[in-house]
Amino acid sequence: MFKMILIAGAGGFLGTVFRFLASRYFQNLLLTSFPLGTFIVNIVGCLFIGIFYGLAEKGDILSPELRIFLTVGFCGGFTTFSTFAGENIALLRDGNIFYFSLYTGLSVFIGLLATWFGHITIIKAF
Repeated sequence: MFKMILIAGAGGFLGTVFRFLASRYFQNLLLTSFPLGTFIVNIVGCLFIGIFYGLAEKGDILSPELRIFLTVGFCGGFTTFSTFAGENIALLRDGNIFYFSLYTGLSVFIGLLATWFGHITIIKAF
């Protein structure tokens, strides 16, 4: 178990470094207030996690350690949006339209609400 934690952590470290560099690069590429860097990182992360999940489903292409390193670690550090998208694809693939809709809707709505609430709470407290 500890070995898998270290593997996920190493992947997370690399994913975070790549997210920082890629996001900065793309944001500085075009001067815009649109969060282009984050947008591109999220889309690329979704592509990566789709590729990694596809490879994992093919059988012996990825070892369990490499799968954890790439999906939980690297993609998790690169962008959690990719994990969100991957979980939604799995729900759709399994025919769980209700849970797909519930998960997507609640994640976006409650996530934005929680962010707003946290922001307002701090602003009013200080």
